[in-house]
Amino acid sequence: MTEKPIVLVVSVSIIKDEKVLMIKETKPSAPNKWNFPSGRIEKGEDIPSAAKREVKEETGLDVELIYTTGIYNFISSSQDQVIMFHFVGQVTGGSIYLGEDGIIDSNWVELSDLAKFNGEELRNPYVIKQITNSLLSKNYYSIHLYHKQIK
Repeated sequence: MTEKPIVLVVSVSIIKDEKVLMIKETKPSAPNKWNFPSGRIEKGEDIPSAAKREVKEETGLDVELIYTTGIYNFISSSQDQVIMFHFVGQVTGGSIYLGEDGIIDSNWVELSDLAKFNGEELRNPYVIKQITNSLLSKNYYSIHLYHKQIK
């Protein structure tokens, strides 16, 4: 039996004025689902750089990563085992531009309203709910846990 590889993903909650940026996806694995800007780590890429790149590709924004809420290990809706590194970031430049295929909308959502999303509206809702709880309680960890890629 051939096992699927583990998928390594980065995700970022971009916080601005007590609001978080959510994007709406139409990818086959997440039709019309809201999510944080996120995506796969590319071969040879360090984790924080991957997070910044994904935000730029999906939103047009440049971000500084200021915290992490943790590492999440779960089975996705497409039955992949995912290890996701989630960050909290703030905007340092750029402007919202939904340039990547599969991204159809974005919205700044009050942190307190994030918990009110229906699970059917969210991609991997159980993971987003855990992250939301960390954001609301400001349960953050130092970004210094992550080091540049060792070469």
